[in-house]
Amino acid sequence: MAPASPEAIMHKPQIGKRIASTDTGVLVLFGVGVALLHILVDGQYGFHRDELLTFDNARHLAWGYVVYPPVTAFIARVELDLFGTSLIGFRFFPALAQGVVLVVTGLTVRELGGRREAQLVAATAVTIGGPSLWAGTSLSYTTFDYLWWVVAAYFVARLLRTSNPRWWLAIGAAIGMGMLSKYTMSFFALGVVAGMALTPARRFAHSPWFWSGVAVSLLLMLPNVLWQAQHEFVSLAYMKTIHTRDISWGWTDNFLLNQLWKNTNPVTLPLWCMGLWFLLATREGQRYQMLGWMYVFPLVVLFAIRGRDYYLAPAYPMLLAAGAVWGEHWLATLRENHARIVRGVLWRNLVIAGLVCAALVLPIAPLGTTWWHIADATNGNFNMEIGWPELAATVAKIRFGLPAFDQSQLGILAGDEGETGAINLYGPALGLPPAISGMNSNWLRGYGDPPPATVITLGMHRDDLDRIFASCQLKGHVTIPYGIENTTIKGYDEIFVCRQMRTPWPEFWKHFRYYG
Repeated sequence: MAPASPEAIMHKPQIGKRIASTDTGVLVLFGVGVALLHILVDGQYGFHRDELLTFDNARHLAWGYVVYPPVTAFIARVELDLFGTSLIGFRFFPALAQGVVLVVTGLTVRELGGRREAQLVAATAVTIGGPSLWAGTSLSYTTFDYLWWVVAAYFVARLLRTSNPRWWLAIGAAIGMGMLSKYTMSFFALGVVAGMALTPARRFAHSPWFWSGVAVSLLLMLPNVLWQAQHEFVSLAYMKTIHTRDISWGWTDNFLLNQLWKNTNPVTLPLWCMGLWFLLATREGQRYQMLGWMYVFPLVVLFAIRGRDYYLAPAYPMLLAAGAVWGEHWLATLRENHARIVRGVLWRNLVIAGLVCAALVLPIAPLGTTWWHIADATNGNFNMEIGWPELAATVAKIRFGLPAFDQSQLGILAGDEGETGAINLYGPALGLPPAISGMNSNWLRGYGDPPPATVITLGMHRDDLDRIFASCQLKGHVTIPYGIENTTIKGYDEIFVCRQMRTPWPEFWKHFRYYG
């Protein structure tokens, strides 16, 4: 191959300069950098418990699942087909999604009238927020829920700036995709309706484009609605169970107080508060008032029904965008030297806060160190990424220690979807059969044909097993390196071998369904 000409070599830096010379180009470069950062660090630990749930769902594609709609499992299937079971590959699209989130946030600033620095401030503020950073480190339905809220808010801002009702088609598509990702998008949709009703945007209710957008949203949701109808709207039973659990465990307490620090980086609190002020109380922001109500209404509804604090996390990027625009207007009223000082303080605080948040949220702390334990205590997730290969290896050791007769008709019964997913991910290479479970969508997949006569059980207590089997023997414990306690496994680390079902499998399975 002929070497590149000097003109071509000199042309490449010029392309980079041209990209960086535009506001959009700068945002795209920023987004690519954030996505690459996630890709570089995301393989540090292991699969999260919820990712193991998604791994199993990806192997059984459907238009719905007990825990969530179909999009997350579909994306996981694409990643499995492209990258196999590579952890970095499994998290490629979440990393990419967070790069898109910051770009779209910057573009929202532009729609609100902000220039380059305001766009970068808002994009940075979103990037260093805990929920945003975490969304890029794990394949979860919250990742794409976050993305679609931000995209839909951008389309609303575009609608309000241009007054072009055709943008309702894009808004409807974003809401529809959000509903296929996580049902909390319904709170955003309620916020859109409330924002319309409470502002001059109500005029759009008379536009055929608005109703076309509604139709697009409903059309996208239809396959999942039909799946729910075929399965007795099982997700409603799941959500009721989880909501009751969250309240009883105190996970819904301090909802309003937690909004001040859990859904954004605490250092950005003044920014999004000023964004809400800009949207609801200033003449400059009056045109975009609908965005303010799109935050307030879901906030009130979630508080009233005692929702989890993080459900509202995707609503903050639009407030940060508005706050950056307000800040830009305010800086323009200051003397040049005062404005320079304010900018310096702002960027210093954003950088320091971002580094602290990254140290606590990104999977970069060495396992078992004090740093790791502090980070895990802060975000509560890292421990659920450790110990799954060891669990599968322990089960394999027990399996091959059984008599040949037991091995020939063996099943693995797991109490939790994390354990089920771990066996199904790591088990084939270890010679293990697929795991079965009564939790969530696993119950729909049944117990196998023929049903097992001998069962290795995971994540179930002896008292419960004695009601199911006539004979159970303790055969081992799950041990996790570095002295780490995986909270999914903690208290359920015993592994039993059980025989002689007290009730035939078909009858037992009817009553073995549960949610978690």
